[in-house]
Amino acid sequence: AAAAAELLERAARRDANLEELRALRVAVQAVPPAALRVCLGEHHLGALFGLLAVNDREQVSACVSILERLLQALDPLFVIQHLREELQKGLFHPDDSVKILAMSQIGRIVEDSAAVTEILHSPELLQQIINCIGGEKIAVAKEAIKSLSRIAQSQEGLEALFGSSLLGDLRSVMAMSDVVRYRVYELIVEISSVSAESLNYCANSGLIPELIGELTGEDVLVRATCIEMVTSLAHTPHGRQYLAQQGVIDRISNIILGAESDPFSSFYLPGFVKFFGNLAVVDSPQQICERYPVFMEKVFEMAESQDPTMIGVAVDTLGILGSNVEGKQVLQKTRSRFQNLLSKIGHQAKNAPTELRLRCLDAISSLLYLPPEQQTEDLLRMTESWFTSLSSQPLELFRSISTQPFPDLHCGALRVFTAIANQPWAQKLMLNSPGFVEYVVDRSVEPDKASKDAKYELVKALVNSKTITEIFGNQYYLRLRAYLHEGPYFVKAVSTTAVEGAE
Repeated sequence: AAAAAELLERAARRDANLEELRALRVAVQAVPPAALRVCLGEHHLGALFGLLAVNDREQVSACVSILERLLQALDPLFVIQHLREELQKGLFHPDDSVKILAMSQIGRIVEDSAAVTEILHSPELLQQIINCIGGEKIAVAKEAIKSLSRIAQSQEGLEALFGSSLLGDLRSVMAMSDVVRYRVYELIVEISSVSAESLNYCANSGLIPELIGELTGEDVLVRATCIEMVTSLAHTPHGRQYLAQQGVIDRISNIILGAESDPFSSFYLPGFVKFFGNLAVVDSPQQICERYPVFMEKVFEMAESQDPTMIGVAVDTLGILGSNVEGKQVLQKTRSRFQNLLSKIGHQAKNAPTELRLRCLDAISSLLYLPPEQQTEDLLRMTESWFTSLSSQPLELFRSISTQPFPDLHCGALRVFTAIANQPWAQKLMLNSPGFVEYVVDRSVEPDKASKDAKYELVKALVNSKTITEIFGNQYYLRLRAYLHEGPYFVKAVSTTAVEGAE
């Protein structure tokens, strides 16, 4: 601490050379924050910020590291009250590391309820944060979006951003390029998601209507980008209500209908279909599928096609849709069409390229899982019939995938077993499959941490099931319980005997 204090004094007199700055960097890393606070004065920080105004990368890098450490030791309120100008200059600095330093401090300030109001009374600083959204370095832009989103969480923040000249600054930044325009939309959607009131501000600013205009416009690539943001907006009840009131959901449905005759529909269709999949889960699967029949029809069409991209999106969407009981029942109503589709998904899980196989395994897990409290006879019969539709020998299919030397596929297959592990029909299948229970309790087949964790989840699901002792019998149950008790990474100690004269 004494060495750090001495070196800080030298830096404050602006006569510290590069060697001393390097020594100071090492010293401040070694001193606890509380001890740094004691020996730190405002003049030290001002001088270090002053040393950033040179065209020497090494000096700038050393000063950034030192300041990062020193500023973390200070209260955010102190930083904004005493170093406002320095932070603002930092945001103008040509070196990105300085911009990131200033932005990360602003990130700390906006998280502090006492300090954030100081920023609200600094229009120049707010303007500069908005300009950072247009920065070349994505890390700087992300920090700026995060900070502005946090500022907008209060009434005063919303007023500052949307009720002043700053809205004009946002629009100026948007005009820089398509990429920057989407960053601003991303910020607006984040702000809108907080509350109905925030959404109101964003809608009245004209920015949300502009986003929706681009979504339903003619440019197919723009549509593909905008649908992701509109999907985020639909995650909140007030966002969904707004989209419904503005007729946006109907327009998206009509675009899916018209996609048949659009040779470029493959660019945006995946996103539009995912939009409805997400909508169905957060809303009511039955209502969405009944109100927008084109959605279900399109999902089946995509799943039945030969295009791996479309199949992947359809499989993901079916997994999302079938993740709750109401969605499962909607799928069950399509009878043989869905059963036939399951057979295709089972085939893809075995034969497709690895990425699509993984997506199929995840969807299958989602479709087959039934929480214990929802295991009625009808639903258990349904999941059993779905399982048997996947392949002529589905248990063997997933077991063969789980023995392959690819950790991702191995874990994917184990997750399928875990999804059905608490259902009596599946437990009977497992018990009657030669060597299956031995495979479950065999630790030697799990080569890595992810696989050990996935196997442990399977054992846990079996042990916690109400029907396990009755179906597996006491002997197997006790072996599984011992496995659970020992934890996922247990290794048996092996004792060896030294023999005289042995090599």
